[in-house]
Amino acid sequence: MIYKILVKPILFLFNPEFIHHLIFSIIKLVSYIPFKTAWNKIYRINDEKLKRELFGLTFDNPVGLAAGFDKDAKLFDELATFGFGFIEIGTLTPLAQDGNPKPRLFRLSKDHSLINRMGFNNGGVEDAVKRLKKRKTKIIIGGNIGKNKVTSNDEAVKDYEITFEALFDFVDYFVVNVSSPNTPGLRELQQKEPLTKLLLRLQELNDAKSKRKPLLLKIAPDLTNEQLDDIVSIVVDTKLDGLIATNTTIDRNGLKTSEKTLKAIGKGGVSGQAVKKRSTEVIRYISEKSNKSFPIIGVGGIHCSEDAIEKLKAGASLVQIYTGFIYEGPSIVKKINQGILKQL
Repeated sequence: MIYKILVKPILFLFNPEFIHHLIFSIIKLVSYIPFKTAWNKIYRINDEKLKRELFGLTFDNPVGLAAGFDKDAKLFDELATFGFGFIEIGTLTPLAQDGNPKPRLFRLSKDHSLINRMGFNNGGVEDAVKRLKKRKTKIIIGGNIGKNKVTSNDEAVKDYEITFEALFDFVDYFVVNVSSPNTPGLRELQQKEPLTKLLLRLQELNDAKSKRKPLLLKIAPDLTNEQLDDIVSIVVDTKLDGLIATNTTIDRNGLKTSEKTLKAIGKGGVSGQAVKKRSTEVIRYISEKSNKSFPIIGVGGIHCSEDAIEKLKAGASLVQIYTGFIYEGPSIVKKINQGILKQL
């Protein structure tokens, strides 16, 4: 309540990317204060009923932080104190890259949403590994991997191989990101032939390890039902461990934000409540089409426990938040878990 009444109105006066980095600094600073136990009591719920067993991993609760918030694995230990059941870092690429020109992150306050065209800005996978080696928390960490902007789609498999191998010993599961709308041509890799080739190669590397890691695919909400049918068959054929549904959308129909404002913002993927309905539709379709033969992590427009429960009822096994964390504040994780417990 304090966040929404006092803190958020001030934060929302400033550029969202600047505030993102400012919040990182504040959380980092607060973590040095010896009140971590009290912090955990405020935000975390420890209840056996919330635990989930998936892909051979035990999640303390079903609410995770989606990729994009902690791109460079700079804050996962500190973010773990907010009660998340798991944290996904990335998207990471082999080489460091600046991403797209600024400004590239915009609030759509009327829609409780964001538009971003970040473009996989990150310091490169090796830089992130340096921090992951110093990991203190036991929270489950996922590694979201992608390709560099300068890498052609013909050479994309090599980029995914590099990030996969570099991260393998330091994350608990992997997510293949071919669904961001902000890297030119990336979504073309969602087509059946190139996607199957990419996933089979990563599974080949995975199976060569002494103990493989769960491998998931993150998909766009803008796929047609026919394309979703292909995705289901690809998951089965390549023996993927599951899907993350969904990434941001390029569809701007039905937004309350004015056309003038949207035109001024320009290109980018929409996250938040504007994508909530479609992401749930995708989850439900895939769950039914696959006869629930593999787990789905639901993400897109979760701003309260009801939103999360809706995704779980549609067929998701776990959920992730990002935009809701920004709009609703750090207490959102606890509130969602409380709501889930009431449904059990």
